[in-house]
Amino acid sequence: MKKLIVAALVAGFAAFAWWLLPGVPRPEAAGGHANHGGDPAALADGVVLAVNRSAGNVTISHGPLLNLGMPAMTMGFEVGDPALLERVKTGDKVRFHADVVGGALTVMNVERVN
Repeated sequence: MKKLIVAALVAGFAAFAWWLLPGVPRPEAAGGHANHGGDPAALADGVVLAVNRSAGNVTISHGPLLNLGMPAMTMGFEVGDPALLERVKTGDKVRFHADVVGGALTVMNVERVN
């Protein structure tokens, strides 16, 4: 039992120390000052893999999300405005701005590109 408690304390301390490191992305910080796509550096390129209008989300294979400190990957996003889903369809190449809203990764703006 003593070993379990020590292991839990060590793991908890390590997680806390990691969180304090500079450069670790913090979702609440990113969501607190959204620029909603006004900064070109906040825009990411991607390809729409799925659009689910009834659920209000979109799946995008995207490049790095610099404003969130995230690498390139494929993931699902909520949308800030359901009307954004009318702008895109599966297979579209897009540029978009994502941010953290209410703890969820959310597309704030999206445009098709050629």
